[in-house]
Amino acid sequence: MSRTTVAARTAGSGSSPDSGGRRLPRLLHPVAWWVWALALATAVSRTNNPLLLFLVLAVLGYVVTARRTEAPWARGFKYYLYLALTVVAIRVVFRAVFATGITPHDHFLFSLPHIPTPDWYAGIKIGGPVSLEALLSAATDGLRLACMLCCIGAANTLANPKRALRVLPGALHELGVAVTVAISVAPQLVQSVQRVARAKKLRAGRTRGMKALRGIVVPVLEDALERSLRLAAAMDSRGYGRAGTATRTSRRVTGALMLLGMCGLCASAYGLLDATAPSFLGLPAMVLGAVLCVTGLRLGGRRVTRTTYRPDAWRLPEWAVAGSGVLSAALLLSNLGYDPAQLNPTFYPLTWPALPLVPTAAILLAGTAGFLAPPPGPLQRGDAS
Repeated sequence: MSRTTVAARTAGSGSSPDSGGRRLPRLLHPVAWWVWALALATAVSRTNNPLLLFLVLAVLGYVVTARRTEAPWARGFKYYLYLALTVVAIRVVFRAVFATGITPHDHFLFSLPHIPTPDWYAGIKIGGPVSLEALLSAATDGLRLACMLCCIGAANTLANPKRALRVLPGALHELGVAVTVAISVAPQLVQSVQRVARAKKLRAGRTRGMKALRGIVVPVLEDALERSLRLAAAMDSRGYGRAGTATRTSRRVTGALMLLGMCGLCASAYGLLDATAPSFLGLPAMVLGAVLCVTGLRLGGRRVTRTTYRPDAWRLPEWAVAGSGVLSAALLLSNLGYDPAQLNPTFYPLTWPALPLVPTAAILLAGTAGFLAPPPGPLQRGDAS
């Protein structure tokens, strides 16, 4: 076996250092990226400190820039940033329009035309004076939601959706196909718009205005329809959506187990959050619900037989990336080593927020995923489609 073949196999399955001490490229397990992103989103939900939120955006930008591939879905993170900016702008506009008044100590900025409201709509004012404190508070609330959206966008950018479909249980295979197709729609539309725009630049004619927009929308919709037909034909040829050898009784038993398991998990969440709830609604209901769900998944997975070519490995880099995100969320949830009030500073009165040391270190710890993960491997033919 030649040295080139050995190196190619190593690059596809692991990140062991070569003779020069460098790590060979490979794709990180998609579940590791999703665990990292969801854990970071959980950490973001704990704070509305604008300094920490901007630090989270910087960490996301660094990790995405360092470890994204050249696949179509890896080019859409900037559009999540545009969406995040839109969320912040909408939150600020709503706070300015549906104002609740200002106090004598607020910094007055401007005043909007006031619209009288009926008595049953008391407590909400439409228009009126707008203060700097109100706008900053609204922008911070919107920034927290924007950071959560960017965390999900980072997972969609870094994780290969086709590879994520491999690790789903057999009972969720059809649902996973639908989710994978839905996740892939936005990057493919972006790619179509960019391709049509490049083609229009090579042709003479009007490139601005509504006529140019119509010349872009029609080819994009046509390309999306062609992709849908090709995807439907490919999925039908591979047997997606077929019930296989499952009987009606087994499908009903699987559905009943999943429904009862989800009800148990919902009841356990209520029991754990409410201190006055009966004790059996807490941990016992959670254990029973988890057992029922797992049993339903295993029973439903028997009717789906799949083979996996070159399954993704879960090695030390996967543990390191997922662990960095989970540890970051745990530090912000523990309230150890810092004042919890520093996570949610107030703008009344208007003061500069403090930057707590432990939460800052926790967010920077999540940023270590940018070099703990192996460098991405070369784009393969199946990943580009």
